[in-house]
Amino acid sequence: MILEHADITIAPGRNADFEEAIQRGIATVISAARGFVDAQVHKGIESPERYILTIHWETLENHTVDFRGGPLFPAWRAIVGPFFAKPPVVEHFELVTNPG
Repeated sequence: MILEHADITIAPGRNADFEEAIQRGIATVISAARGFVDAQVHKGIESPERYILTIHWETLENHTVDFRGGPLFPAWRAIVGPFFAKPPVVEHFELVTNPG
């Protein structure tokens, strides 16, 4: 399983609208993607315009090829993209240890 980590900064004062949009985008677009497992969104405390979106994918290619290269990505960006103050920083991680 792969963890996608997206560091998102939105324009000030748009938190409520962005939070609704990202929840809707996950529920209606990302959750329909091949290899999607789950997603979480965290809001910054010290920086309230900063959000961390984490998504578990079955494989790296499910995100980089199937989702990003398919028809769902433009639909996702249409929902959340208007809120971005700058392009998100997206990285992928693999599990090294699980103490649980």
